[in-house]
Amino acid sequence: MTSHRRGTSVAELGDPQLLAKIQRAATDTLAELDRVCHELDIRYVVYGGSAIGAVRHQGFIPWDDDVDVCMPREDYERFLREAPPLLAPEFEVVSQLTHPDYPRPFGVLGIVDSVFTPSVARNRAFQVPLGIDLFPLDRIPKDRRAFKRQSAESWVWGRLMFLHGTPTPDTGLTGPAKTLAKAVFHATHQGLKVLHVSASHLYRQWEKVATRYNNTGSPVLGDYCTQDPLRWSAREDELFPSIRMPFGDIEVEVARKFDAVLTRGYGDYMNLPPEDQRVNHAAVEVSFGVWQDPEQ
Repeated sequence: MTSHRRGTSVAELGDPQLLAKIQRAATDTLAELDRVCHELDIRYVVYGGSAIGAVRHQGFIPWDDDVDVCMPREDYERFLREAPPLLAPEFEVVSQLTHPDYPRPFGVLGIVDSVFTPSVARNRAFQVPLGIDLFPLDRIPKDRRAFKRQSAESWVWGRLMFLHGTPTPDTGLTGPAKTLAKAVFHATHQGLKVLHVSASHLYRQWEKVATRYNNTGSPVLGDYCTQDPLRWSAREDELFPSIRMPFGDIEVEVARKFDAVLTRGYGDYMNLPPEDQRVNHAAVEVSFGVWQDPEQ
């Protein structure tokens, strides 16, 4: 079991050479995920900004620094269980199944001994590897009141899980609001520690809520790792069977009705946003572990 607590270096993603290297490493990881998913017949599609990148740029959004994919819950759980023995030695799956102190409700396919810490989690004790975030999709109930209650509960459990691992997250606030938020977050973190609430317990509570309606036959899937699961919601037949699209020098799976899904989540996604909105995770720690850059 890799510790993810060594070999890090501080770097600024304003460096275009570093950003390009991160994108190359993430692309190699995505190629490995695609290979293993096809071998296991596991469904996935690129998600969020990665989907926009595939459609609009045939690769990364130029300033983006990570890759997201999503999978229906049953495929996600199969990937966590069945993918590790098939992965090349430089890759590993990190999740609550592998690390009880893992502080996020979604897993990651990462590069062994690597680190990628965004500014929002600069004080996080657990060092998450550089790689691909894996988001499970769960069923959204038809009853709107039930959905609102479920999404609110899942967001609370997810935030508690985040604060369990990150005592003072970077909120982007300033002045008194920043001071107040920092005090509240730190008090929540300390309270969880004093009460001996584990990350695993918080994850189980989150998972119980997120999967509440998975046996109802609802055709709509959503991401309960987010505050608004409806933003990236889709009928199963909008996602699958997925289609292949170029992503840099590889190909990846994209939602069958990608235009409907991306328009629902982002509006006019084909136009570039204003320059002041072209932001990434502003990583404060980056290391590449065992990955070998073919361009060096």
